[in-house]
Amino acid sequence: MLLSGRRKETIEIETPAGVKYAPALEDIRIGEDYVRCAVRKDAGDDPDITNGILICSEVRYADSGKGPITIEGGRGVGRVTRPGLNQSVGSAAINSVPRQMIEKELREVMDLFDYCGGLRVEISVPEGEALAKKTFNPRLGIEGGISIIGTTGIVEPMSTRAVLETIRLELQQKRALGYPVAVVSPGNYGLVFMREHYHYDLDRAVKCSNYIGETIDLAAEAGFSGLLLCGHVGKLVKLAGGIMNTHSKEADCRMELMAAAAARCGASGDTVRRILSCVSTEEVCGIYQEAGLLHACFSCLLDKICFYLDKRAAGHLETGCIVYANAYGLLGETRNAKALLNRAFLSEKRTSGQPEDRSVKR
Repeated sequence: MLLSGRRKETIEIETPAGVKYAPALEDIRIGEDYVRCAVRKDAGDDPDITNGILICSEVRYADSGKGPITIEGGRGVGRVTRPGLNQSVGSAAINSVPRQMIEKELREVMDLFDYCGGLRVEISVPEGEALAKKTFNPRLGIEGGISIIGTTGIVEPMSTRAVLETIRLELQQKRALGYPVAVVSPGNYGLVFMREHYHYDLDRAVKCSNYIGETIDLAAEAGFSGLLLCGHVGKLVKLAGGIMNTHSKEADCRMELMAAAAARCGASGDTVRRILSCVSTEEVCGIYQEAGLLHACFSCLLDKICFYLDKRAAGHLETGCIVYANAYGLLGETRNAKALLNRAFLSEKRTSGQPEDRSVKR
């Protein structure tokens, strides 16, 4: 609308998941050097407190000296005040994938109109500041509003029954194809890490969301001989305490578990207290590294994770685990992790008829 001067009531974009999305535009305001409009959040059947609220965007002409596109957070979008999150301290809490989506769409329109100047985008959420008080944002060090997050650009079914039935179906399909090992991940967080370090695309893994315990049960029921769990430390460290549903409303204890591991590995009392005051697991990893205990602590935590995974599996299938972090890469893997992943690779190769050797040789 800004570059063409023509009013639009709808717009279509392609999400990172490849799904087309065409929302109605609301609250359209056209000024001399800006256009502002909003879309209404549709959370589907996800029990999301942001369902139905307006997410606003304002695009202005800007000095291209700061770059062709700048993305800012306005009223109702939180600001990062503590390290260890997706964005740096002082930045608007608009995560990487939403930023990439915004930039991709703007660049396409700029190319279409042969516009070479600068644009400034401001995302705002009128109800964001009030809603943020009902989230974990204040505890995580995100102040003043909600976060703009996501990895696929679309809301996937998140009701318990819908998720578990989806997991059951996906496991049954893979087992029917002859896969002996189920590779499982809470989501696509760590996609690049798994590709670079293990040559494995997490898109092929079964997504278990927060339902790790139930997924182990379903994998055993489907007849798998092994299950390899791959995920970010922020979720998987909870397993070290026997927490099999990793949703924050069920349990947390991440800092307590990581502090206990540090104490067990000989950390000083001051180090343990610093860990207990952290708001993110990545922040704790930094403290582990400072103390020279990163390897020892994750060896300790993986021992506990293995204990509880095996306890849940109850001898019905072999379990393994790979844990990673954005800033630190691989934090730990069970001794059988590469063997389980190789078995998964071999079964995929047989199913697809691919002759190449894609086994893990990291």
